[in-house]
Amino acid sequence: MTRRRTVELPDHPDFLWVADQKPKKSYDVIIIGAGGHGLATAYYLAKNHGITNVAVIEKGWLAGGNMGRNTTIIRSNYLWDESAGIYDHSLKLWENLEEEVGYEMFFSQRGVMTLAHSVSDVRSKQRNFYANHVNAVDSVWLTPEEVKEIAPIVNISEDIRYPVMGATFQPRGGIAKHDWVAWGYAKAAADMGVDIIQNCEVTGFKIVDGKVQGIKTTQGDIAANKVGMVAAGHTSVLANMAGFDVPLQSRPLQALVSPLLEQVLDTVVMSGAVHVYVSQAHKGELVMGAGTDSYNSYAQRGGFHVIEHQLAAACELFPIFERAHLLRTWGGIVDIAPDASPIIGLTPVENLFINSGWGTGGFKATPGSGWVMAATIANGEPDALAKPYALDRFISGHLIDEHGAAGVAH
Repeated sequence: MTRRRTVELPDHPDFLWVADQKPKKSYDVIIIGAGGHGLATAYYLAKNHGITNVAVIEKGWLAGGNMGRNTTIIRSNYLWDESAGIYDHSLKLWENLEEEVGYEMFFSQRGVMTLAHSVSDVRSKQRNFYANHVNAVDSVWLTPEEVKEIAPIVNISEDIRYPVMGATFQPRGGIAKHDWVAWGYAKAAADMGVDIIQNCEVTGFKIVDGKVQGIKTTQGDIAANKVGMVAAGHTSVLANMAGFDVPLQSRPLQALVSPLLEQVLDTVVMSGAVHVYVSQAHKGELVMGAGTDSYNSYAQRGGFHVIEHQLAAACELFPIFERAHLLRTWGGIVDIAPDASPIIGLTPVENLFINSGWGTGGFKATPGSGWVMAATIANGEPDALAKPYALDRFISGHLIDEHGAAGVAH
């Protein structure tokens, strides 16, 4: 089990890339969105495919969206074969990512535990457990007593509102430091010649005879042979600019942290029944997440009632938390497809590609998402792992219903 580590790095790593980079007149590929998925796409375009004349366009600052606003959980124990394929590929990339890009990311494989609170919940989790074994994804079934051994602060009393009746456990799962992941990808991509352009908002596309030829931005028009939309909750806005719709809902997803505490939790604990998932970061703060707010919004904040419900359940499952204080909360904008699975691949506009719909589980997929998106852009056709996630599955009915497979899709 990985304990906390301390590494001395600058607080403001502007030297890792050109902070005030101005766009060139044209690029081979433009990636819209300098979050984790966009930066990873640019990195793998350069590393795997030798395409370095690439620009990553960001309307705000690097990692200012969901990449810097998530709860950093990494796992691959999904139910469906298609999900297990792409998420476990991503987890394998995580395991060597720090060495590959040459940058500390605090990747910690401390395990991810998912609690079951009822008979139906146990059946659902065990179904997931057996599916993981079929797909060669590591998974262990835990009794309540074994849950207590791994996470002593969990209340396994039968008298609480949501009694713990068992849990699945993925030992290879864990956490990483989200902003440092973005910085590592940005540094590695910039070292290979990728331009990272901040404070440059896309206002439209240049499309001629059904083929994209560039983008319009607040810093002027930029020509490109290919364009990738990797903008999370704002992808539907970009798609509308290009003249087509995507089946996405954008909603706030909230998280919170406590002040720095002594180490009390050495793993990640999730509860889909009450929408609580918690880990303890390397410095000591508790990082907790809730479910999505019920309304559509582009505001990076959410309703207090969601946090209130989450904390009430968390304090019952973890009685020691009653002594902690809430330091701050924040929200990210997640893009949710009808089947709670991503949309990756081609669009109705030639050479305009999409990578979106990761919903509440985008951070864990960062390396895998970038890998398959880069291959899709470079080759002009979906990567094998991305083929099931085509936009036209909502016409054919070949859905990957992770929404119906689990109580929470984190």
